[in-house]
Amino acid sequence: MSALLFKHDLHDAFLAACHAELRAIKAGNVHIHSAGHGMEVAQFEAAAKAAAPVIADDALAVGARVLAAVEASFAVAGCNTNLGILLLCAPLAKAAGDAALPDENLRVRTRRVLASLTPDDTTNVFAAIAHANPGGLGKVDAGDVSRAPSISLLEAMALAQDRDRIAKAYVDGFADIFDLALPRLATARLQECSEEDAIAALHLALLATHPDSHIARKHGPARAEEVRKAAAELAPQIFPMSTPEAKDRLLAFDAALKSAGLNPGTTADFVVATLFTDTIIQRGRHRAAV
Repeated sequence: MSALLFKHDLHDAFLAACHAELRAIKAGNVHIHSAGHGMEVAQFEAAAKAAAPVIADDALAVGARVLAAVEASFAVAGCNTNLGILLLCAPLAKAAGDAALPDENLRVRTRRVLASLTPDDTTNVFAAIAHANPGGLGKVDAGDVSRAPSISLLEAMALAQDRDRIAKAYVDGFADIFDLALPRLATARLQECSEEDAIAALHLALLATHPDSHIARKHGPARAEEVRKAAAELAPQIFPMSTPEAKDRLLAFDAALKSAGLNPGTTADFVVATLFTDTIIQRGRHRAAV
C-alpha cells in the first residue's frame, strides 16, 4: 500500500471481498452454488452489508469495530456468519486508513496496529466473541472469553495460537495472508480461469496447507487433518478449473463435507481477508499514482 484509503474505499473493498468469496466454489462452505450448515448466501450478504460501514469507520479502534460489526451482522443474519472475517479485517482496515500511522507498507502498518491494541480492544473483542458464540469454542483456564479479560488481547491470542489460526495471525502479523495466501491468489490468477475459479483455487490451497481451525474445534484435530489431506489430494486434479469435470469433482467434495457436517469456516475467513488485503494494496497503489 502506498497511500491511505478513505472510508468509502474500505467499505467497498470489504463488501467486494465478501461478495467475491460467496461466488466461488469453496468446498464445505456456503456459496452461491450450494447452501450448507443451516445457512444461506443471503445471510452472509446481509451480514457483510451491515458490517461494512463499521469495519470502515476510522473513528473506531479495532476492538470497537469487531464488536459493533458482530452486533450489526447478528442483527440481520440471526447467527454468526462472519466473526473470523471481522477479527481479521478490522486490524487491516485500521492499518489502511489510520493517518496517524507512519507511511509504511500495509504489512508493517498492520503489525503496528496489532502491537498497539489496548485493554479496551481486549474487552470489546472478548465481548464480540461471546456474542457470536462460535461453534466449538469451548473453555480454557486462561483467556476464556466467557469471563472478563485479565490478560491483553495479544496474550490471549498467543495462548490460542496453536489451536486457532486467526489467533496465530494476531501473533505473527498476519503471516498466513502475506506469505501464503496472497502469493497463492496471484498464482491462481495467472491461470486461464475466471476470478471465481481463482478464488476457489485459493480456498482449496489454504485448506490443503493447514488443518481448518473451525473443524478442529468442533470435530477434533484428527478430523481436520483428514480434510486437509483430502484437499491436498484433490487440488492437483482440478486446477486450472477449465473443464466441467474439474468443477464436478470440487462440487462433489463440497457436498461430501457438508453431508458430514464439516465446515472449514476459518479457511473461508482467510479467503475474505486475503481478497480484502489484495484490494487495499491495489487501491493504495492506484491512489498514490494519481
